[in-house]
Amino acid sequence: MTRTILFDSPFLLGFEHTRDLIERAAKAAGESYPPYNVEQTDEGVRITLAVAGFSPDQLQVTVEGGQLVVAGRRDGEARTEADRAYLHRGIAARGFVRTFVLAEGMEVSAATLEHGLLHVDVARPPPERQVKRIPIRSQG
Repeated sequence: MTRTILFDSPFLLGFEHTRDLIERAAKAAGESYPPYNVEQTDEGVRITLAVAGFSPDQLQVTVEGGQLVVAGRRDGEARTEADRAYLHRGIAARGFVRTFVLAEGMEVSAATLEHGLLHVDVARPPPERQVKRIPIRSQG
């Protein structure tokens, strides 16, 4: 992947992490399967993926390295697929890995499979209010 010119400036020091996040997001945006929606809710964000034909034990939702990773695995499908003779095949039957970059502090609160749609709810809990008292020293 080509580097973003904006972050190659010698005046922007320590922004490598931000550049990496943008590059990961750009890579994830290029993926097209499975189709998904992202909607704003009162609690945060809901990501809905179309995963028709997948059972809950074939799906995995994890958070690793600041990324939400949704994976679908088709175990044993290869053997039965060879036995079928399709006249038309428009339903994708392959495994997938879909990633979403999470902002700091975002937490996955729930994942629900309903009518072939996997709903993943992501929320940002309100930060705990912290008051830090700074001691005042006197000279002398």
